[in-house]
Amino acid sequence: MTQVDCIIIGAGAVGLACAVELARRGQETYVLEAARDIGTGTSSRNSEVIHAGLYYPTGSLRHRLCVSGRRKLYAYLASRGVAHKRTGKMIVATDTDQIVKLESLLQQGQSNDVEGLSMLDASKAIALEPQLTCAGALMSAETGLIDSHGYMTALRNELEDLGGAVVLDAPVLGIEILSDGQFELRIGGRDPHEITTRRLVNSAGLYAHRLASRMEGYDAALLPGFTLAKGNYFSCQTRPAFSHLIYPVPVNGGLGVHVTLDLAGRMRFGPDVEWLGHDDPDRIDYRVDAARADDFYEAVRRYWPGLPEGAIVPDYAGCRPKLTGPNEPAADFRIDGPALHGHEGLVHLFGIESPGLTSSLAIAEYVADCLNTPPA
Repeated sequence: MTQVDCIIIGAGAVGLACAVELARRGQETYVLEAARDIGTGTSSRNSEVIHAGLYYPTGSLRHRLCVSGRRKLYAYLASRGVAHKRTGKMIVATDTDQIVKLESLLQQGQSNDVEGLSMLDASKAIALEPQLTCAGALMSAETGLIDSHGYMTALRNELEDLGGAVVLDAPVLGIEILSDGQFELRIGGRDPHEITTRRLVNSAGLYAHRLASRMEGYDAALLPGFTLAKGNYFSCQTRPAFSHLIYPVPVNGGLGVHVTLDLAGRMRFGPDVEWLGHDDPDRIDYRVDAARADDFYEAVRRYWPGLPEGAIVPDYAGCRPKLTGPNEPAADFRIDGPALHGHEGLVHLFGIESPGLTSSLAIAEYVADCLNTPPA
């Protein structure tokens, strides 16, 4: 039976970042991925936005790891030559009643030590973005865009440089906590086998709950609630109307239907929030219903009334692993380590949705510390 120092389950951005951090700390580290490529799940189905960290309750993991992770991420992308851009983001109030919410967001961001925040009155906002209609805006200069696949490829390359590896087509069929505290994994796929490890990180994204619930010797009562929220995106066929990302005031379950750009400047809208009412990732239908376009037109035209009819077409969808449901306060990240469950060497990552990509390098350091691996 094969034995290694560390196993990471899931080769998304967070899992790969965790693997690199542990490998840097001298651990023999392998990533097991059920799919046939890295980053095919949540990491490839998002807005590719680098978030500044202004939305989240001060002191929460989402706040601390987003702000720290964003600073680390910009530096990492620059050092590795990964495409990215600080575009800046404008959060817009579409009526005067929403100005109070923008001021509250500004205060939240300042409490969170987020740089580059400033309030803009309507004239200043429209001077920056002439096609915008708004009563005012909050500028976040540190918000940007990332080539998420380029980032994950850079992480994989660094892991391999450090002696680790990603094993694809390697679904984890079962996990048992052994009497000596190690973890035995049954691996399927092209090369079925068993492997034991002293340190195990469950970074399986949408499947993290399922893996944890089926782990022999783990108390399932410790698992948080779980449901799924799909996010749909539409692409825009017109010439780009904006140079900044344009966000409305946040809505329940997400940040509202916003204008994002890719690194080539093309516009897309989304995501919306479509609660699926179940917790089975195998039942997710990632097709985008063209009928949802009416709601997108209505949402976007509140701040861009010039959006032409027939300009948007269905693009792609993602899904968020939510720990709370509709009309409930958004949950913090859950990074469940030995302090919670008592199993040395085990960390579960639950509810790692936005800003998980931005936070990934900081999450990795947090996880490595939970596993009592001293920094290199």
